[in-house]
This record gives sequence, C-alpha cells and structure tokens, in this order.
Amino acid sequence: MTVTVSLDDIQKAARLLEGVIKDTPCAYSKTLSTLTGSEIWIKFENLQYTGAFKERGAFAKLSQLSEAEKTAGVIAMSAGNHAQGVAYMAQRLGIPATIVMPKATPNVKVQRTREFGADVVLEGATLADAATRAQKIAKTRGLTFIHPYDDTQVIAGQGTVGLEMLKAVPDLDVLVVPVGGGGLIAGVTVAAKAIKPEIDVVGVEAVLSPGMRNKLYGDAPDAGDQTIAEGIAVEHVSDLAAALIKDRLSDILLVSEDDIEHAICLFLGIEKTLAEGAGAASLAAVIAHPDQFRGRKVGLVLSGGNIDPRLLASVLLRDMAREGRIARLRLEMPDVPGALGQVCNLIGDKGGNIIEVSHQRVFSAGPAKQAELVLAIETRDREHLSQINAALNAAGWAVTDLDRDE
Repeated sequence: MTVTVSLDDIQKAARLLEGVIKDTPCAYSKTLSTLTGSEIWIKFENLQYTGAFKERGAFAKLSQLSEAEKTAGVIAMSAGNHAQGVAYMAQRLGIPATIVMPKATPNVKVQRTREFGADVVLEGATLADAATRAQKIAKTRGLTFIHPYDDTQVIAGQGTVGLEMLKAVPDLDVLVVPVGGGGLIAGVTVAAKAIKPEIDVVGVEAVLSPGMRNKLYGDAPDAGDQTIAEGIAVEHVSDLAAALIKDRLSDILLVSEDDIEHAICLFLGIEKTLAEGAGAASLAAVIAHPDQFRGRKVGLVLSGGNIDPRLLASVLLRDMAREGRIARLRLEMPDVPGALGQVCNLIGDKGGNIIEVSHQRVFSAGPAKQAELVLAIETRDREHLSQINAALNAAGWAVTDLDRDE
C-alpha cells in the first residue's frame, strides 16, 4: 500500500492540536506589500511557544504513540527547532525524550532543548551524523525515533499551518514556504491544494543547500557550504515529502545568503519580529524574485525565530554595511597637527557619525611624513555616504571606500 498524507489526516491533526498550540496570526504587512509590489500576509509561526512550527508535527506524532512507546521514551535528531518541539511536547505528555543535535547547532537552541527536560547529545558535524547516532541509541535503548520530516503523522501536523492560513485569508493566490527535509512544504501543499486547487505553492531553499530542488528537478549545483538558514540545510530530504509535492508544487526558488540576511533585517525592522535564517527564507524569495509575485496576494510562512543573538548582531551590522549605513574609509593624510581634526569635523558637518578610528603611522605603506587614517562611519544611506566621500575629495582628502572600491 502506498504511504501518503491526505486532507483528512491533516484535519485529524488539527483536531488533536486544538488547545495545544497557538493558532498564530496570519497578518497583512502594509510596508512589505509596498516594498515588494505584492500583497503580503505573514503567518507568524515564530510566535509558537518554542519559536517554530515544529510543535505541530511533534505533538501530532507523540500523542498517537502507544502507552508502551510513551513509557519507553522517544529520541529525535535535529538542528534545533524539531528538537525543541519534541522536547517540549514530550515534557507536556510526560514522555522521556533524548535529542541528538549536530555539534554546530546554535547554543540558543541547545539550551532551550535542555530547558524542556530533554537529554541532549551533541554528535557529528551534520544532521546525517546526528541521525546515525540517534538511530543507534534508539535501537540500544528501545526508544521510538521521531523523524523531523519523513513521517506521515509529522507531515500531517505541519500541514495544519496551511489549514490556518487559508481559513484566515481564503483568497490567497500563492503560499511561500521554506523547505528543509520537506515535512512543512508537503503538509502545507497537500492541505492547500485540497482546499483550493488553483492556489500556487512555492518552496524556498538556500542556494547553499538545494536538496529538494535537486531531488525534484536536478538542476541546482550541490553547494554544501554552511548557510545561515541551518534549519533548512538538509543533506537528505524526505522521499515521502518529495512524492507528495512533486505534482502539486509550482516551483522551488533558491535564495542567497545576502537575500536571507536582508530578509531577517526587514522582519525585525519593519514587522518588529525575530526571524531565524530558515524563517526568513520565504520573504527572501519574494525580495529576490519580485516578478514572480508582483500584484499577487502572497502568504509567507515565517517558520521560526530561534536565532543566536551573536549571529543576529552580525547580520544586522552586515546589512547596514551593504546598504552603506556603515562604511570604512581610508585616507592618506600628512602627519601634522590638526589634520585628523579637520577630517573628523568635515564628516561631522556632513551628518556622518564616526564610530571607530585607526590612525596609523608606523605600519603605513606611505611616506614617513604621511599617516594612514581608517574610519568606520555611520550614515543615513548609500546616497549620504556618497555625499560625504565627495566632500572629503573636494577638500583634498583622497578617500578609498574599503567596502566598495576594494
């Protein structure tokens, strides 16, 4: 018999989840709509208790285990959000849980998983390494393995996201969904196409981890590098999920690291909401491929908000640098009293804010009577930066924008 997932399965999962998880908002974003030329509606799954949609599939699976399986305990492998979902729901149901996570999993996800009472084992460099270890532990200790995406009950649970989106906004034209192993996109696609056959469902992957696109279309280069969207960086995608979406999905788009980082910043700056890399992938796709969505009513799944604070700080600063709001300027200047003050005063008069200064005499490559000045400055935008550079050049200071000219 062919293993599949139906709308009935997803509706059954929805009944199981009533009163257990949040029916998160699916809200209109006026600013993002103006920015993209589309009508943008956002499903805020980062507002779930564990910060991601994974609670849905975890509870749908755990609640249907036998009493003997619940007593023995469960084990899962995850880069973070599935770990938290299983740990949290196992704690609520009184089921012992062990979670195997890759060693590079962000600390915030490891810590949260432990806080939910799970025994965390850090193993391997990849999710595949963690999976191998989890399977060995499951066999040795008689635990039930809870797969993050290659499981019908888990997929049905994730599909409730699609039910809720179309209940909240029935006239959506297209759903944009992050794709990792395939559980979320499979569940959402089955639900959405059953309810509204004419709707388009578009998946999104990081260009550095195009596993599902390669499985379905075979036309993306295998990258294998680390992506900021580690939640959807999956080496082996689900065969079951691929079969479910193959004839239903409209497309899988690839997004760059810059696209994802910018989307994180847009969610934070415009919607005042925190998105991890995987969670921001849907918005990144609309930003990177505007022609595909312009003029349409678009539902984005913001699938999770568990991002490491240090990484978030870096992303925000990198995005400011890309937009010219932070820049590094190098000037060769005579090593005489008052020269540094003149440069600083000029920048200040033009509205720039100097945030870091390196005034180098000894290690400068120029003549002994010259000094090298490297300034980090804050500006309003790229145009404002150009105005400051033009003013410096007009005053006789030859300036190099280290982030663009080199």
